[in-house]
Amino acid sequence: MRTFVLCAALALTSAPVFTTPAEAGVITRACMQSDRKAANRRLCSCIQYAANKTLTKADQRVASKFFKDPHKAQEIRQSDRSSHERFWLKYKQFGKTAEAYCS
Repeated sequence: MRTFVLCAALALTSAPVFTTPAEAGVITRACMQSDRKAANRRLCSCIQYAANKTLTKADQRVASKFFKDPHKAQEIRQSDRSSHERFWLKYKQFGKTAEAYCS
């Protein structure tokens, strides 16, 4: 299963801007620093907006690491830890929300 981060960064290009640079969150910063060709301020801000609607700040810190190391997402998804299972359910909802807002 591909992580939302990879799909969104590759597939979405015309997201509205929801944050200013001063308001950029951890997801925006990770997205902008990623090596994804589709990453731009508008898309990354939109993904951050979806994260703000669906993930806690702690969850956002975890999810932001997926931009640099997508394998971390796979490790969490396959983990038997109940906290990872709860996170993954929220992360999947985040992906659906970001796709709806940003595509």
